[in-house]
Amino acid sequence: MIKQEWIDKGYINEAVPEGIDLKAEIRRLCAEKNAVVLAHYYTDGAIQDVADFVGDSLALAQIAEKTTADILVMCGVHFMAETNKILSPEKKVLIPDLNAGCSLAESCPAEELAKFKAQHPDHKVVAYVNTSAAVKALTDIVVTSTNARAIVDSFPKDEKIIFAPDKNLGGYLNAVTGREMLLWNGGCHVHEQFSIEKIVELKAAHPAAKVLAHPECKSAVLALADFVGSTAAILSFAEKDEAKEFIVATESGILHEMVKRCPGKVFLPVPPMTGPCACNECAYMRLNTLEKLYNTLKYEWPVVELDEELRTEAKKPIVRMLELSK
Repeated sequence: MIKQEWIDKGYINEAVPEGIDLKAEIRRLCAEKNAVVLAHYYTDGAIQDVADFVGDSLALAQIAEKTTADILVMCGVHFMAETNKILSPEKKVLIPDLNAGCSLAESCPAEELAKFKAQHPDHKVVAYVNTSAAVKALTDIVVTSTNARAIVDSFPKDEKIIFAPDKNLGGYLNAVTGREMLLWNGGCHVHEQFSIEKIVELKAAHPAAKVLAHPECKSAVLALADFVGSTAAILSFAEKDEAKEFIVATESGILHEMVKRCPGKVFLPVPPMTGPCACNECAYMRLNTLEKLYNTLKYEWPVVELDEELRTEAKKPIVRMLELSK
């Protein structure tokens, strides 16, 4: 039975039995229920370590589509769980905390995008995956930071395009492709907050370090970067490059995987513009905890559901993306 208290909170707040090995219990429940845990690189390291699969948005979407599991537990944010449900309607999709939203997705309400689209009827709509199912249903194709440039380049040069919702990623794509896409005025609360001054300070203290930046960062930050790419691309670059120190301008959760993959290398997170923290974390991603994950598997709630008509429409641009990303 689903308790009203859970519904009010958006997650299960039952006490976890004292003394249990949470990670072992999570793995036991996964085996018992034929469930898999999908974790984004931006979640806490403990979540990543217990997950079946860790990746960026594109990799996790591809895994969700192919896995034979009966239950998918998305440790990330809500739009990622929605994407899993869009691609795998026959599976039960769970998320540890319904409050795990996304500032970027929330910056683009579907009804507002629909109005903007109606004002530009001769434009194709390209949407970042960091959007709600309702927004995806309005778009021609979805992109991730991994495949965005290749997909934008697949359009004819004279194609008129609306890019939503990230103005920073859209601006970066305009710069590298030579296009003039119309940009929605949205942004990520993490990537908008990196301090240029602190990057300069870190570079002065570590002159041999290379600066790695996610394209959701502001153009001034990207101008300081030695490499700009998605989380997966940043990881790959750090693995292959000869540098021993890296200044990292993306959500600090990625450092967990970087350290695992690159022993002997040093990774320095870029702090935000304000606050005492030495790193920049996504508050939504940090809502995923081992305790919530355990309870989610135990009680099989919160469940992510979608209206079937909406799901069908939202699937079309995702399928187009996946076909172009093979």
